[in-house]
Parts: sequence; structure tokens; C-alpha cells
Amino acid sequence: MKSSQLAAALLSWAFLSLPAVAQDAAAAAAAPNTLTDAQKAEGWKLLFNGTDLKGWTNFKKTDIRPGWQVKDGQLVCVNPKDAGDIVNEGTYGWFELQLEYNISHAGNSGIIYHVTDKGDAVWATGPEFQLEDNTAAADKVRCGWLYALYQPPVDPATNKILDATKPVGEWNHVRLVIAPDKCFHEINGVRYFEYVFGSEDFKKRIAESKFGSMPNFAKSGSGSIALQGDHGSVAFRNIKVRALKDSSTPAAK
Repeated sequence: MKSSQLAAALLSWAFLSLPAVAQDAAAAAAAPNTLTDAQKAEGWKLLFNGTDLKGWTNFKKTDIRPGWQVKDGQLVCVNPKDAGDIVNEGTYGWFELQLEYNISHAGNSGIIYHVTDKGDAVWATGPEFQLEDNTAAADKVRCGWLYALYQPPVDPATNKILDATKPVGEWNHVRLVIAPDKCFHEINGVRYFEYVFGSEDFKKRIAESKFGSMPNFAKSGSGSIALQGDHGSVAFRNIKVRALKDSSTPAAK
């Protein structure tokens, strides 16, 4: 066996010897915007293929403005003045979403779910998982919070509200689970909080927020997933989603 063949064989053996989760992480690192066979079997689907904008349009439009571009396998808001919010063509009720984002200095973006066309903006119908540069963004609603509704507790280690984000220029991992018995937000593997969609507590918080005056906010129970693109440059990659068909909440990964 040639040395090159031996090296390839050893590399393959080492990969297959890893636990399944480690294999998934290794595969994602080696080939962004792809799914392993195991992930496909679990029901995961890519929302961004790494090469074009297929599956995305601006809100209530059939096309997408030039402020959104694909660069180096990333879905990038390169010009917030000519980008706007984009929505995926799919519809999801209970689901798990994972992605990576890289925010600009003072940048502000968001992931909005259960978006319908009954409002004048994506945030008029769908709750928002806030994304921003926590060090410099003007908005006081910080990254990972459910906008105006839920925020993490105080971290006893720092005596400040929990913040697991990495600095500007680094990739952060988001996990958003919307399940019947429990919804939760995670950044870089750190769980921020939990809530029950449609619960009395959930509805009370909406009524006490600016969304209380919006008749269609969080009412549909399903809808599209949107990404905000009007408050600063931001890049996304490895955007994947899977539908949850029962009442069980997926375990931590």
C-alpha cells in the first residue's frame, strides 16, 4: 500500500471511530452546508445550499434584493440598505433549527419563526430570536433573547445577564427548538431559557409588550422562517431544520 493510500485509510478509520455526534461535527467542519447520512435519516433539511439563494425570497416578494449575496459558501447581508428581511419557502410548526452566524460590529439581525403574510413585517406575526453584537449594538435586547418576551437569567459567575456569544468576527452556533412541551434557545451550547409556546405565561408577556397591539402576532402556530437584513451586515451558514412531529423535546446535542 502506498503511503498516500495508507494515510487515507487511517483518516477514514479515525473518523469512523468517533462517536456519532463527533462525526457530525467533523463532517460539518469539513464540508459546510452539507448533511451527513445520519442527519438526513433524522429528518434534517438544509435551508441554504451554500451556492445560491434558492428557497429564499424577500418578505411578500418573489425575488430577493441585491443586498443579500452568497460569498464563500455563506449567506451574507452585504448591504443592509438594500437587503430587507428574507423568508424561506417552507412552513414549520414544531421544529428544531440550527445554524451558524457571524455578526458585524454593532450589527443587529434576527431569526423570526412562524412568519405569515398577515402582517406588514415579519416581526408582526412571528416571534424573534435576537441576533446582535452584544458589545456595541444600540438595541438593548441582546443576542439569543426572544425579543421583548424572554431573556436569560443573571450569570452568578459574572453577575451579569448570561451571555455565551463569541466576539465579532467569530462564528456562533444557534439552536432553536419550538416543541409542544418546551421551547428553548441555545447559543454555543449554552441554554438561555425555556418557555411553552401559547401558554398563559407566554400570552401574558405578549399582552404586556409592544406585540400586544398586533392581532396576528404568534397566532398562527406555524409559518416560515425569516432572517433579518436591515440592521447591519451578518453572515449565515450551515442552516438546517427538522420538523418535530410529536410532543417530545429533542435531547441536547
